[in-house]
This record gives sequence, structure tokens and C-alpha cells, in this order.
Amino acid sequence: MSPSAQQQTLDLFIAIGLVLVVATIAGALLKRYVAHGQPHGVIDNLNARIKAWWVMVAVIGLAFLFGRAGVMLLFFFASFAALREFITLTYTRRADHDALATSFYLILPLQYVLVWIDWYGLYSIFIPVYAFLLLPIAGVLAGDTTRFLERTAKVQWGLMICVYCLSHVPALLNLRIPGYEGRNVLLIVFLVLVVQSSDVFQYIWGKLFGRHHIAPAISPSKTVEGLAGGVLSATILGAVLWWITPFNVWQAALMALAINVMGFFGGLVMSAIKRDRGVKDWGDLIEGHGGMLDRLDSVVFAAPVFFHLTRYWWG
Repeated sequence: MSPSAQQQTLDLFIAIGLVLVVATIAGALLKRYVAHGQPHGVIDNLNARIKAWWVMVAVIGLAFLFGRAGVMLLFFFASFAALREFITLTYTRRADHDALATSFYLILPLQYVLVWIDWYGLYSIFIPVYAFLLLPIAGVLAGDTTRFLERTAKVQWGLMICVYCLSHVPALLNLRIPGYEGRNVLLIVFLVLVVQSSDVFQYIWGKLFGRHHIAPAISPSKTVEGLAGGVLSATILGAVLWWITPFNVWQAALMALAINVMGFFGGLVMSAIKRDRGVKDWGDLIEGHGGMLDRLDSVVFAAPVFFHLTRYWWG
């Protein structure tokens, strides 16, 4: 990371820290003067989210301190945890053990090795093509055809969502953008900050003004007002952050709009899967946020789009 990128990253983390300090104080005041120290669903949920954000910002900051290797390891373990949550909630049989072991201990690490060595021609097709073909072979050799198509598809879906899509975040470090050398980590900051802020803004706007539900049977908390306010707010934030990217103001706004929309639909799709499985959260790894996939559902849909748009137009 170049010295200018280090300073800009430090400035952003300081700004995020100040926002979290303000949010923490506001949450404490709400708990004391609005909830009067008693249990309160919305306020307690808000405070739990703020505490979780402190932990997540600290973990991300620590990864950034170790440079490219730290970022790669962070998302490797995030993929592992997310895939574990996904598989835990899906129907599997003993005959799937070989396919699952192959997914966790061969395909997942190899995908990140390919990203690490920047073999774009292979990591861009490794899971969608070769893992797609390999896993049914591993499954069919076990000789169990009970719900075979469903079981195979679920493992393939898990790899695509939790490993393939998420690996595009550290892959941003590999992009060669003229005039932007040594600053690629800021692309990750832009992606994560904009998409995650969109989730927060959608929650706030939805609580304040939400009236018209988008898909009540899938995600009762998502409203038209929350979506519009959240996406618009996060798009403005993306435009404000243009200076940490290779984009100009309008390009940063359009890029933010694209990943915010993809992030929203990612959350909706992952909510549909949870409803299908009859659960509220993917897990309980992160207090106030559920599991790893609950926090990354929007990022996994936004990351490949952000990566390829940036690579095509600026790489």
C-alpha cells in the first residue's frame, strides 16, 4: 500500500470510529431516556448492531495492517464460515461427505490460492465450470440418488455464493489501474463501506418512514421507502468518497448505485433461502447481526459486479 493510500485509509477509519462513538453515545441515551433502561426491541437491536460494528471494524482494520496477506486471510476465513453456515442449513446425506470435504478443503482454498497468484483466467471460471462438473461426479460415485439434484445444487450454490462471489473482494487488490498503483485496498474500503452503509440506511429509513412492503412474505422489514432512502443515501456517500477511487464524482455515484441495487437484491435472495429453510438468521456468530452470511449477503452479490465493472472500464 502506498503512503498516500495508508494515510487515506487511516483517515477513513478515524472517521468511521468517530461515527461509531457518536452512535454508541446516541444508543446509550436512547436506552436511558426512551427505553428507561427496560428491554426495547428496536433500541436493543440498534445497540447490538453498534457493538458488532466496533468488532467488525477492528477486525477489518487489523487485516489491513497486514496488507495483502491479511486481507486474503480475512476473506478466506469469512468464506469458510459463510459456507459452513450455508451447508448447515441445507439438506445433506452421508453420501455427500466426499463432495462437502472437497468443497471445504480443496475447492475453497484453491480458489483463494488462484486469487493470490492472480491467475484471473482460471479463478474466474474455476468454480462456475470445473467445480460445477466435479461435485456431481463426487456425489454420484457414492451411489445415493435420493434428492440427488437438490443436494448437488445446494452445494454448488453454497460455493458460488460463499466462495466464488466473496473471493472477488480480495481480487480487487490484483487490478492494475493506471495512476492508481498501490491504492487498491481503498477499492475494498469503498465497496464494503458503501454496500454496508446502504443496509444501515435502509434499516433507518424503513423504521422512520416505511409503509409499503416490497416482499412481505420474504423480508417483512424491507420497504419501498427504506430501499429508496437507503440506496439514495449510500449512493451519495459513494459520490462523496470518489477521492479514494479511480472514479470521478459521477462515476463513483453510478458505481455506488449499481452495487447498492445488487446488494439489496442479494439480501432479498438470501432472505428467501432463509425463509425456505424456516430460519430467521444464518447463524449467531455476530451479536445483533446473526451469522456471517447475514452480514455479507449484500456484499456477495455486489462484489463480482463491482470487480468486473472496475476491471473492464479502468483496469
